[in-house]
Amino acid sequence: MDIPQERKVVTEIPGPKSRAWFERRERAVPRGVANLHPIVTARASGAIVEDVDGNRLIDLATGISVLNVGHTHPAVVEAARGQLERDTHTCFHVTANEPYIELAERLNAITPGDAPKKTMFANSGAEAVENAVKIARRFTGRPAVVTFDHAFHGRTLLAMSLTAKVMPYKQGMGPFAPEIYRLPFAYPYRWHGDPERCAEQALAYALDQMHKHIGEENIAAIIVEPIQGEGGFIVPAPGFLPGLARFASEHGIVFIADEIQSGFGRAGRWFAIEEEGVVPDLVTSAKSLGGGLPISAVTGRAEIMDAVHPGGLGGTYGGNPVAAAAALAVIETIEREGLLERARATGERIMERFRALAERVNQVGDVRGRGAMCAIELVADPATKQPLDPETVGAITRGALERGVLVISAGTYGNVIRLLPPLAIEPALLDDGLDQLEAALLEALT
Repeated sequence: MDIPQERKVVTEIPGPKSRAWFERRERAVPRGVANLHPIVTARASGAIVEDVDGNRLIDLATGISVLNVGHTHPAVVEAARGQLERDTHTCFHVTANEPYIELAERLNAITPGDAPKKTMFANSGAEAVENAVKIARRFTGRPAVVTFDHAFHGRTLLAMSLTAKVMPYKQGMGPFAPEIYRLPFAYPYRWHGDPERCAEQALAYALDQMHKHIGEENIAAIIVEPIQGEGGFIVPAPGFLPGLARFASEHGIVFIADEIQSGFGRAGRWFAIEEEGVVPDLVTSAKSLGGGLPISAVTGRAEIMDAVHPGGLGGTYGGNPVAAAAALAVIETIEREGLLERARATGERIMERFRALAERVNQVGDVRGRGAMCAIELVADPATKQPLDPETVGAITRGALERGVLVISAGTYGNVIRLLPPLAIEPALLDDGLDQLEAALLEALT
């Protein structure tokens, strides 16, 4: 499918056909399944989503970082189509399939570290997180798991327990899983101590709390997003993650890097943790791994992965051959098209625009990101850093939508605009999208 890579607004957005579909949606789908934008997609290609009314929107959200290689990339489509014609499913536990094994080999090779590694597959990021914790507990024989403020790890019971934000992810959903301990994250913009010593102070506090209130010998795993996603694209202060990893190694604790949103080139490397110089024990991945098809993975040191007895890991659809074939095409596409380098170039272009906007608009409190994972944090008062109210942030995202651009918010306080464009988006199209976002922002703030 080849859709012209240009923005085109032909009706008001949402248009009449999208509104009609949403009337049907209200009758058929529970309200708990949220919709960030009230439009219905008809088709998509590259960096463009075309809705049922014929509007072409620049996609700076990519299904929350699922389409790093772009919508309906020909190589991904062809790989999935070819596998569909050969074999759709047998369940890996009944008969193995070639794409599962080949994809495991590729992930073992590209995840950080030179030690022997192994990989298992599931269907979603939350499943990957649940399995990683299960593996860590089985390997260590310990119960406790350490997580952080502003974290998001999923919506299933254990993953939801690890997630920090109560509303909407946890409100009324308890009781939660036990032996979960939460510590402050090294969030430079909002650190209550000395901003210049954020990593040092946050790390010292974390190590002290783990020693006093949990006990190192009781901790199975420390799980952390190298760049926090739903929390607001928080890039930790330099030195914080290496310090945690050293502590974990010294005490036999499994260090888990949750790369579900930040992986596969999004942050300018295969995995964002590489920028920290840290080799995690386990890596969870999903989202862009399948290029739009549901698949997730846990990759880690072979002796840790092999700690679980036969039958203790898996699931009916995990490593489905069609999704695995698509994932192999995603990896090949990232390599062939140099998308790690293009992610960095795309991010530099966005950050240049964001920094210029920050100089003109007081409410832009912070500009941050890495690679093509970029965000602005909006505040009502720059002096106090009081978060901008979510209603105004919603007006910005709606204003961008009405102009033909898809953007989404994030953050514990709902005051962050995050951008997740396809890594290879054309510069002119990106500039157009940024122009429309800026216009929407200025309109909402005046």
